[in-house]
Amino acid sequence: MREASTTIMDEAGPLKLGYVEWGEAAASRTVLCIHGLTRNSRDFDFLAADLAADARVIAVDVAGRGRSGWLADPSRYIAPTYIGHIAAFLANLGLEQVDLVGTSMGGIIGMGLATLPTAPDAPPLIRRLVLNDIGGMAPASSLAFIADYLGAPPRRFADLAEVEAHLRLIHASFGPLTDEEWAHLARHSVRPVAGGWVMHYDPAIAVPFVGSTAADLVLWPLYDLITAPTLVLRGGDSILLPADVAEEMKTRGPKAEVVTFPGVGHAPALMADDQIAVVGDFLARP
Repeated sequence: MREASTTIMDEAGPLKLGYVEWGEAAASRTVLCIHGLTRNSRDFDFLAADLAADARVIAVDVAGRGRSGWLADPSRYIAPTYIGHIAAFLANLGLEQVDLVGTSMGGIIGMGLATLPTAPDAPPLIRRLVLNDIGGMAPASSLAFIADYLGAPPRRFADLAEVEAHLRLIHASFGPLTDEEWAHLARHSVRPVAGGWVMHYDPAIAVPFVGSTAADLVLWPLYDLITAPTLVLRGGDSILLPADVAEEMKTRGPKAEVVTFPGVGHAPALMADDQIAVVGDFLARP
């Protein structure tokens, strides 16, 4: 694994985007991984280590998270901003086409990238798309649940054990993770400050999200424009991707394949062997 960063031009000025990558830069295909709302690039370490056997794998920190810069205007922490940032990020890296794995918010960004127009002689930006527990509609009740913890006052943790206990509580729906996996998430979910640790994201990312949870999030118009082969991963107990929405995704737009993981909520952590195998098999297809 290698840590790196690049600077794109945001409308407010230069913006650093941090990322990590695995595998050979000259590999025949590149997989881009984009994390969820409060998460960061290191969520994909287990998946990337496996995919890197025959691909270049890049996991990016979306603005306001991890090693990426924060936005001065909190109202711009929204999907259209992120889609523009990641398109510029790919251009900076000289990548004309990637496979994309997006968890939750990362999946929304992936949908947007998959529908961007390209030059007549250029390949589609997204070759294959994996949507991890996000679909054509997310119920308002599930968004309100996320807003409850996202909008809480920032918390300072005394040590990593306290961080891990917190993550085990708020992210219990990630599924039956091992102690090693929880410890990994704890280690990479925080940054050090005087007197302890705080979550590794700008608290202001909550501003536009908390104010937009009164209605269902309807993404069907975006989903229906996707033409890339698409795989949908769903936690069997997910509150964000209802079973009926996942079923409908099989019959419209890209007519996605859907794989459900029992005993998991929102969202599959992509650390378990069975989850990694499903993603790897799908992306390895010609």
